[in-house]
Amino acid sequence: MGKTLQVFYEGRVQGVGFRYTARRVAAGYDVAGYVRNLPDGRVELVASGDDEEVDGFLQGVRESELAGHMATEEVGEIGKPAGLRGFEIRF
Repeated sequence: MGKTLQVFYEGRVQGVGFRYTARRVAAGYDVAGYVRNLPDGRVELVASGDDEEVDGFLQGVRESELAGHMATEEVGEIGKPAGLRGFEIRF
């Protein structure tokens, strides 16, 4: 079984290497998706894959050096966006 999660992070999450760290953590998991900064100061992350891989990836982000920068994390399940391959930073 698989899932696609959309996560919004708030806090001091822009300008601290969040996107690059998320991409580095993603390299250790079999997930597809992207991470990007939003104009309102949040970061959006979309991750798709097997349940265990997606859950492990998000836990890896939580346990990374980003932990101190995240004030809130809002997670929701979405349908898989078309064309997801690999994990990328979107600008």
